[in-house]
Amino acid sequence: MTKSLNLARRLSAHARRHATAGEMGEAISHAIAPVVAHDALRMVGTSPTSGVGSFSFWHGVEPGLGRPWLLNYLAGAEPFPMERLARSPIPAGVMGSGGDRPFHPARQLLATHGVGGQLRLLLRDARGIWGSLDLLRGQDRPPFDERDVRRAAHLTPALLAAIRGYVRAGPLAPRSTPPAPGVLIVGGDDVIRTATPEAHTWMDALRERQPNPSWTSEPFMAGLAIKARAHARASHTPRPLSIGPSAGYGHWIVCQAAPLDDGSKDVAIIIQAASGEHLLTCFSDWYELAPRERQVLAHLRDGLSRKQIAHRLDLSMHTISDYLKAIHRKTGATGRDELLAALIP
Repeated sequence: MTKSLNLARRLSAHARRHATAGEMGEAISHAIAPVVAHDALRMVGTSPTSGVGSFSFWHGVEPGLGRPWLLNYLAGAEPFPMERLARSPIPAGVMGSGGDRPFHPARQLLATHGVGGQLRLLLRDARGIWGSLDLLRGQDRPPFDERDVRRAAHLTPALLAAIRGYVRAGPLAPRSTPPAPGVLIVGGDDVIRTATPEAHTWMDALRERQPNPSWTSEPFMAGLAIKARAHARASHTPRPLSIGPSAGYGHWIVCQAAPLDDGSKDVAIIIQAASGEHLLTCFSDWYELAPRERQVLAHLRDGLSRKQIAHRLDLSMHTISDYLKAIHRKTGATGRDELLAALIP
């Protein structure tokens, strides 16, 4: 417990210093190494309602492995489905030991790049799933075992504190006007075929500012396209949606994908500043607002006064004031104007 608390403090302090994603990945890797030895790391962050991973930290992973590995992750072509891990008392899986599936394509991909073992831990708490941690070991190292799994699981609170600290260290409200919505088309070969000028503006901005390595943009869009086709075939599959925080992008952004209705396998992806319920829900997740606080914030966003909110929720003005104080404390907002600027891009 002491190690986890110390780790949480160190990583949270690193996040508050507005560390870049590369610096965060390195810091997380170095902090975990004494507890679970590894050679490379990827940590994906998302909120329970954000859909596809919103941002990620990488350390020690070359693009030649990272691109196909990320695409497999987004497409679900891996031996660790989140649904299966979520049902386990310890939501973790290990690949590379004698008991796993030796001919799984994911293992073949990793082995081609000199990886001998992988440990994946789902990052979850009572509120839901907040991402995942992947640790890799070279072929000259012993495979991960149950002892490593237990040690990694004990770090979950610290890792959750790190990704929340990273999100909350970003600007509460945008510091500039976001670009207009952009549209890009991903072909059936999962390659970007064309894009509007606005989409190029977004992509250039994301490559420059995004918390992920610059080479992740194309496989991320391809992964969204794969999910869009899967969702069109079976509506129970996860929706092709990703909401990213202002910490890495300068604005809260949303990417949505849907197949074109023209008989092709082409998929349209819209990139724009997040707004409405998408933004409200994700924002409330990351700042850990209670259900009543979310209701108050939603009414505030819709332009209601404190008196009108109290009437709408059948609560006293004093109670509404208490909820607003709690919202200000959790978000760091100085007042109503700053909150509204955060929620109305």
